[in-house]
Amino acid sequence: MPEFVTETVLKRDLFSETRKGHFADAPQEKVIRRVVTAAPFWSRPLGWVLARREIAALRQVKGIEGTPQLISIDKDGLYRHWSEGTPLHLARPKDPIWYSDAHRLLHAMRRRGITHNDLAKPQNWLMTPDGRAAVIDFQLASLHRRRGRLYRLMAYEDLRHLLKQKRAFAPSLLTPAQARLLARRSLPSRIWMATGKKLYNLVTRGIFRWSDGEGTHDRIDNEGPAILEALLAHPNVQNVALATFPLPKKGVGIYAFVEAKSGTPLSKLESLTLPVRPDHLQPVASLPRDSDGTVRHDILQLIAMNQMTELDALVAGDEALDRIAHAIAAGRLNFSDRRIAKAEPKP
Repeated sequence: MPEFVTETVLKRDLFSETRKGHFADAPQEKVIRRVVTAAPFWSRPLGWVLARREIAALRQVKGIEGTPQLISIDKDGLYRHWSEGTPLHLARPKDPIWYSDAHRLLHAMRRRGITHNDLAKPQNWLMTPDGRAAVIDFQLASLHRRRGRLYRLMAYEDLRHLLKQKRAFAPSLLTPAQARLLARRSLPSRIWMATGKKLYNLVTRGIFRWSDGEGTHDRIDNEGPAILEALLAHPNVQNVALATFPLPKKGVGIYAFVEAKSGTPLSKLESLTLPVRPDHLQPVASLPRDSDGTVRHDILQLIAMNQMTELDALVAGDEALDRIAHAIAAGRLNFSDRRIAKAEPKP
C-alpha cells in the first residue's frame, strides 16, 4: 500500500478519525482514510463494529453510482474514494432530477440488499457537481441476506427519510401519495422513537458528547456583545469574529476567532482571562476578508462548524483567501460535523 498523505482531518469522535488526503503516488486522487485506532482504547471495540459494518456495506454497493467505493482495509481502519458533492442542507436541491436520481440510488441499494439506516441526516446526502444524488457514511448500514420483514421495514424507513428531505427542501415536488407515505411511520420506528431513541440520545449526547440535533438558542445575540467587548478591550487583540457550532447534548456554542495585533504571538491569546468566555477561542494571525476589508463571516462559520468540503468550494480561485482560510482551519477546535439549523437558510 502506498504511503497515505493526510491533507486535513475532517472529523474526529470517540470511534474514529476521518482524514482526507491522497496516496503519495497519486496526489491528484482524493482519498478518505477512517482511522479506528485513533480512537481511545476503551471505545475502539465499538469503533471497529461500526467500521466493519461500513466495510461490509461498501463491498456490497461496489459499482453503484453515487456510493463511496472501498479501496482497502488494514489494521488501523479503511480507505475509500472521496465522494465529490455538497451536503444536502447546503445544496438544498429543488430540481426534480436530483430526487429522481436519489430514488434510483435507493432502488439500486435495495437490489443489493443494503439499507443505509442513517438517511434522516441531510449531511449524509450529497448533490454531486453534475446535480446527481450520492450518499455517504455507511457505519450504520445493514446487509440483508434475506428480503424478509425486517429488510422491508428498514428499506421503507430509508425511503421515508428521502421524502423528509424532499419535504424540507422542495415541498412543491412532494406528491399526495408521497405525503401519505411520509405520514406513516413504521411500528419499529415508532417504538424506537419512544424507547431506543431516548437511550441513544443519553449515550451519544450525554456519555460520548455527540450532538446530532439543531441548536436553537440565540446565544450570539444574548452573550455575543459582552464577549466582543471583553476581547476587543485586550491590548493584543486586533479584531474578533463570532460564529456558532453544535454543542454536545443540545444547543449552540459560541466560537470566537480572535485576530492578534501585528507582532503578537498567538500563544499569548490562547488563555485569556475574560469575565465572559466563548466555548471555543481560536487566536488567528489574520481573519479572512474581502477586498474592501469586510470580514468573511461565511468562511468562519464553515470552519466553526467543521464544513471543510464547503470551505474548499467557497475559497476556490482566490489564492490569498484560500491560504488564510486553510491556515485557520488547520488550527480549528471543533471536529464535529453536526448541522445547526439556525446557521442555515430556512427551507
